[in-house]
Amino acid sequence: MNVTEMPDDAAAPVAEAVRPREKAFHRLVRALRHRSLRVGLIICVVLTTLAAAAPLLVTADPSAQNPMLTFAPPSWAAPMGTDAYGRDLFARVLYGARTTMLASLCVVVLGSVLGTIIGLVAGYFGGIFGFCIMRLVDLLLAFPGILLALSVTAILGPGLGHGVIAIATVLVPVYARMVEGATAEVRNLPYVKAAVALGAGPTWIILRHILPNVLSGVIVLTTTWLGIGALWITALGFLGLGVQPPEPELGTILNDGQNYISLAWWITVCPGVFLSLFVIGTNLVGDGLRDEIDPTLAPR
Repeated sequence: MNVTEMPDDAAAPVAEAVRPREKAFHRLVRALRHRSLRVGLIICVVLTTLAAAAPLLVTADPSAQNPMLTFAPPSWAAPMGTDAYGRDLFARVLYGARTTMLASLCVVVLGSVLGTIIGLVAGYFGGIFGFCIMRLVDLLLAFPGILLALSVTAILGPGLGHGVIAIATVLVPVYARMVEGATAEVRNLPYVKAAVALGAGPTWIILRHILPNVLSGVIVLTTTWLGIGALWITALGFLGLGVQPPEPELGTILNDGQNYISLAWWITVCPGVFLSLFVIGTNLVGDGLRDEIDPTLAPR
């Protein structure tokens, strides 16, 4: 019987079997009571708001040079001082943070979507097909992440888009391994077997019954990798493989300031503190979500 033709009364027992098991919305509401999650959310919201509102908060052009104001210390006129070219560091950090955060978001979206699809397919079908896919995943996981990212970037060439693809390449097998293990476990549960007995096809079962059960783990991993992705985007920018000067990005700003750290510490410290706070915030959110909505850690 075609999946789309499955009668509602036949699908009802399966839906009822899933509903008590998965209450993601209620778990999310409960998660907001978690102290670490609340603190992490506050940090992330404040930093994201500052970066998103950069055009409203600063009037200076982040790339405009002023040789008369080189290495100016932090002041009311320039809250984070200026760099070696007299550029306003506050404007550069906010605009650079926008680039870093957006690139990190693209990394986790691309990596999570592709990795989840691969993990669902390999975990559900299994057999020689799933075995071959997961051996390829294990091969990618065997490489150190940063080495794999640098290798992909070296092949594609420098640039923000290529950096996103490189880091997403590292992230795909991480998601695939996690989702494959959860899918292989869920596919043997009674309600999945009931759906198969009722004539549901693989697509229906994967999307309707398996994906909701592995989604919480994907969400937890995504929040954690938002911060890690920002670190790696910054690392590529610092090495000259990401955003190219004079465009502002946290990695390029740190690279500019490394030669003047004893003369103008603020060029390195200000973007470093901003990045550190963002990573701390995303990790706190990830820890809170893991404690509250990860089914492997939820109270029985």
